[in-house]
Amino acid sequence: MSIQLEDVTYTYSPGTAYEMHALDHVSLEIPQGQFVGIIGHTGSGKSTLIQHFNGLMQPTSGRVLYNGEDIWQEGYSLRNLRFHVGLVFQYPEHQLFETTVIGDVCFGPKNQGLTPDECRERAKEALTQVEIPEELYEKSPFDLSGGQKRRVAIAGVLAMNPDVIVLDEPTAGLDPKGRDEILDRVRYLHDTRGITVILVSHSMEDVARYVERLIVMSRGQKKYDGTPREVFSHYKELEKIGLAAPQMTYIMHALAERGLNVDVTAMTVEEARDSILKALGR
Repeated sequence: MSIQLEDVTYTYSPGTAYEMHALDHVSLEIPQGQFVGIIGHTGSGKSTLIQHFNGLMQPTSGRVLYNGEDIWQEGYSLRNLRFHVGLVFQYPEHQLFETTVIGDVCFGPKNQGLTPDECRERAKEALTQVEIPEELYEKSPFDLSGGQKRRVAIAGVLAMNPDVIVLDEPTAGLDPKGRDEILDRVRYLHDTRGITVILVSHSMEDVARYVERLIVMSRGQKKYDGTPREVFSHYKELEKIGLAAPQMTYIMHALAERGLNVDVTAMTVEEARDSILKALGR
């Protein structure tokens, strides 16, 4: 199972004075099982990009394929595609609308044609996976904290047993503890269920810590595509397009400039610690 974009362009207001290419001849492939990060400044095209993955937006030109099939060919079921490729929006309020948490998470399985008992079983399993306690099941989702709403929104997608889950800024507005809890659960689900995870984030520290592949969008184009180490080695170029590297990248380069033989590609606190101790002979 893979998602492919072949020379995809998406144009807002074509033929008018306001015409703008939100995506400009983008080609990429995301194979099954990857944990991919997508970063870019505001207006870079990253949100438009991810809405092409499950057919919420149709390209002006080019093709989008899922498992080798063009999702916009005649007769293709976009409804079924969205059971396989689930999108969690930045603001969970946009996806929560039932009167209870359990009812909200049952919504997807219900639309898949499952029985009420099967829906509830799927919902309970998904809520357990995101660590929502059973005493919250009958509460209104709008009475939950921000972090809990995010988890319920993720559970609503997981209950459909998707092959791919796309998360648009899932930690926006959360405190560091809430951010780590959400992303740790996402990584656990990736590791245990083998699902493809596509994470849109503005946090360089988060993508450095969690993803195995990083795509950088700028002005509707794919600027970089590689491992986080490869991408962040271009930190000076990233600054020119309004982005940055993880803070650790700057610290390690500063130490190297002062003569300490450290690994300038270290991105996390743990990697930096080990490199510095080694450089100091400890």
